[in-house]
Amino acid sequence: MSYAIIINTNYKMKNLPGIYRHNERKNTNYSNKDIDKIKSKENYSIKSPSSTYTKLFQLIKEKYNLKGQIKSVSNVACEYIITSDKDFFDNIGKEETKRFFKSAYSFVCNYKNLGEQYILSAKVHMDEKVPHMHLVFIPVIHTKDKNGNDIDKISCSEFWKGKESYKYLQNNFHKYINICGFNLDRGANHNNKHLSMEQLKSLTNYDKIKEEINKTSIKEITSNSLDLVVAENKKLVKHCNKLREYCITSINTFDKCLEYETEIKNLKQENLSLRKRITKLKNYIKNIFHILQTCFNIPKKIFLNLLSNHEKYIK
Repeated sequence: MSYAIIINTNYKMKNLPGIYRHNERKNTNYSNKDIDKIKSKENYSIKSPSSTYTKLFQLIKEKYNLKGQIKSVSNVACEYIITSDKDFFDNIGKEETKRFFKSAYSFVCNYKNLGEQYILSAKVHMDEKVPHMHLVFIPVIHTKDKNGNDIDKISCSEFWKGKESYKYLQNNFHKYINICGFNLDRGANHNNKHLSMEQLKSLTNYDKIKEEINKTSIKEITSNSLDLVVAENKKLVKHCNKLREYCITSINTFDKCLEYETEIKNLKQENLSLRKRITKLKNYIKNIFHILQTCFNIPKKIFLNLLSNHEKYIK
């Protein structure tokens, strides 16, 4: 069964030039060896940017009077990578593949009432092993200012508010794309962690394993020479041992992540328990102060002055 895949990554202003050059294929050379530049002419835009992402961001911000403070550490844009697996696209063909990405584009326009005007670019890449779409948008929320006026505001943290926000995105995209007639499954969401493709490759030693696999070809031995067979066998054993080392490193990395996850969970529970104890102690102290104040009939203002050194515990 194939899966409906939608992955989000948040970007700061300084990241926009780089993702623009990559998505719109403005670079001369690419570190990603999966890119076949001969096939890049098959790439197409569902929404083409009128300029660079940086300039377009400023134009949209001014045109729609977008609120929100933009700092160097602020996430100002989000990018969905939308795809499935190669078998799925091979089976549905080119026309249905185009309809899949157009349907996904419509989903993004309407999800959380975003609006098409806040999408910078939607580029479909056909020059890699699996077709996928890079959709870059400004995370705009529709809210009110302190005077009650309707405003549109750039706020990545509010757009993705809540620890279940990515889970809801996956659920809604899966439902929508199936309604559109694409029979895709929903990936398992239990304890899912949001990892970018680069983070996932880094954790699994993807590049090193791929390099080892590519640089050593396995050939059929037709010779009857025992020495040649033994030499080839030693070569393959050495190669397999290298791959084994990389795999062990990857497994250890994931094991360490699981250990950290358990430790974080325990710390959260301990933190919650401490917060409850602090709340009880604060209430207990307040009650003691109230009793003392009542028994000695001291005016509240004078009493608080006498206890000024302890005010921080009862606020």
